[in-house]
Amino acid sequence: MMRPKKLTQNLDWPTVLLYFLMVGLGWMNVYAAVYSPDHVINIFSWDINSGKQLAWIGTGVVLMIMILVIDHKAYDSLAYLIYGFMILLLLATLVLADPVKGSRSWLVLGPVRLQPAEFAKFATALAVSKFLSTANLQNQNLQDHFKLVGLTLLPPLIIMMQNETGSALVFGAFLLAYFREGMSPLILIIGAVSVAIFILTLLFPKLYLVAVITVLLGLWLWANQRIFFRKWPMITLIYGLIIGMIFSVDFFVNNVLQEHQQNRIKALISPEADPRGFGWNVTQSKIAIGSGGFTGKGFLEGTQTKFDFVPEQSTDFIFCTIGEEHGWIGSVVVIALFILLLLRIVKIAERQKSVFGRTYGYCVASIIFFHFLVNVGMTIGLAPVVGIPLPFFSYGGSSLWSFTILLFILLSIDSNRKMDLTR
Repeated sequence: MMRPKKLTQNLDWPTVLLYFLMVGLGWMNVYAAVYSPDHVINIFSWDINSGKQLAWIGTGVVLMIMILVIDHKAYDSLAYLIYGFMILLLLATLVLADPVKGSRSWLVLGPVRLQPAEFAKFATALAVSKFLSTANLQNQNLQDHFKLVGLTLLPPLIIMMQNETGSALVFGAFLLAYFREGMSPLILIIGAVSVAIFILTLLFPKLYLVAVITVLLGLWLWANQRIFFRKWPMITLIYGLIIGMIFSVDFFVNNVLQEHQQNRIKALISPEADPRGFGWNVTQSKIAIGSGGFTGKGFLEGTQTKFDFVPEQSTDFIFCTIGEEHGWIGSVVVIALFILLLLRIVKIAERQKSVFGRTYGYCVASIIFFHFLVNVGMTIGLAPVVGIPLPFFSYGGSSLWSFTILLFILLSIDSNRKMDLTR
């Protein structure tokens, strides 16, 4: 166990300061989201979310200290054990949890409610980092690839059984970390193209889309005739798969997705089609952010917030409060803080001497980036509403604890790297 003096000397303080700044701003905006001028309650009161969030922040600091004091080698050696425990906890939640808004994802432990799906993220990050420290994605060993896929997909599959699709989608962010460790970029390209085709099919008539793709492909082949004669079977297969995907989107949306998931896609594509129904959240969210203008209405002065036009404003839609009360300037400041944090995490990851530390650092960056991108995107109508919190800002103990653990395990690994270099 390291000495406290050494711990503080080698800690990456810029990242720690960013963490506390973001958590503090988040706490203030949680209070703004629940503040009512007709019934003013102290920001520290346990009766409102800001008081409860302060308790989560305090216990989060205790967690932070514990993480930094524990020998950093434990995170490597116990990675699979932690992962296995989280899998059992997810399965227990599926059986023991009471339904809340159609999902079984919360465990009640006395006065505390925890969502194990949040903690499964750092457990999976540890497990895949441990695995990749002994495997190599650049080789053609299919067994290693299947093992990695299994480690990555098992938690989200259980989480989807809990009816928490948003939390399950986050695990797709691990692909970014795998790309850094040598995974073929073809997988990322296929994923990006599939998403683009899915969205375009919802926006444009299918025959029009097929015609455009056919013309573009024909022009490209005319300019690269030699490639076509050498690889025409593969090109024909890819073209067939794209056309098949276009004509299967409707079946997938109407027969595979549940009604509330269909509504989220409809709200993304055309929220004005039902502004008082499935389009309500997105419409009111954009109104709130847009009404803030350049400088915002001022702290505790947000009218959309005060009259509860936007549901879940202190959790999933906390960015609306920021946009309305602090305007374009406040929104840019928050976005800049996330960019600085992500750049700092990538820098920390790149200076690690072990594959485990580097991979874990990129897992942390990927998860935070995905949360940030989707959460902000869904509040401004660029991503479907999937119930993903904004890291360090949204109200919720499970979310704050999980991101605190995720980040400070990395800082613990990095701190010890520096100590080893000074010996």
